[in-house]
Amino acid sequence: MKKVVISLFALLAGTSLAMAEDAGCEAFKWPVTREQALFAAPPATPSGATLAVGAAADLALVPTEKAGFTLPPEHAPPADTFGAVASVQVPAEGAIQISLSGEAWIDVIQDGKAVKSVGYSGVKTCPGIRKSVRFKLAAGPATVQFSGAKKAELKVAVLTPE
Repeated sequence: MKKVVISLFALLAGTSLAMAEDAGCEAFKWPVTREQALFAAPPATPSGATLAVGAAADLALVPTEKAGFTLPPEHAPPADTFGAVASVQVPAEGAIQISLSGEAWIDVIQDGKAVKSVGYSGVKTCPGIRKSVRFKLAAGPATVQFSGAKKAELKVAVLTPE
């Protein structure tokens, strides 16, 4: 019995140490240091605005039913949540990374069609950054929809992947 208890303790201790090592912003699949710097003081931005690549915005969200989505969100937003629509000019290389300060669903629409993400990383233990999602798009205009947010504001950074 002692051997089983010691083995279980060793297993739990090892799991706790691994979780502690993974805690925080280092647990993202890619660095989020640019987002951390940009999220320190992003400008207030209304729903419907253009998001600049290489910058962040403190996006004002509206009740989901008033967001004016171009296409229905891929994941139906729960009642009493918030959303927004914004535009972005995709650079020639076509890859963008959208990072958020809180929980919300991101849909990117280009040429009237929803574009699937090509990478996702989410961490609940990084102060101020909740998720980062990558998309491969054609150069030119795209629409970004945010839905299912529990709060009426959301910091958003649009960057080219490192």
